[in-house]
Amino acid sequence: MIAALRCFVVAMAFVIASGARAQAEPTSDDWTRIRTVIAAQRDALVGGDGARAFTYAAPGIQRYFGDVETFMRMVRQSYAALTDARYVEFLDGAVVGGDVVQPLRLVMNDGTVWVALYGMQRQGDGSWRIASCVIAPSTVRSA
Repeated sequence: MIAALRCFVVAMAFVIASGARAQAEPTSDDWTRIRTVIAAQRDALVGGDGARAFTYAAPGIQRYFGDVETFMRMVRQSYAALTDARYVEFLDGAVVGGDVVQPLRLVMNDGTVWVALYGMQRQGDGSWRIASCVIAPSTVRSA
């Protein structure tokens, strides 16, 4: 958990350092594209396709980790809940302090629930990339 928070702080520092500005409220089409990006990265992670998963990371994250192997080592060490969840569900996204945040509920095999909070960044071409992710335990327990 502490490692995940550390990664989130580092990721947010890169968002700020990369010149990211407060983003306009995403449209419903934007939210659909954001969820598509997150789902595609998760599918790549579950399928063991680190190279494809890395393509969904924002440029600052890619520069920080430098290569797929380093990125995947971090994912395995701090984000196993993303690949181990038996059920995932997108929750309502929001703009918080100018940052676009998309939560994803992760239900584990033992019924525990985690929430992944994805910080998203709109690119110059209008596409969306994952700029940060932090996973935190939920107070909810699955049936």
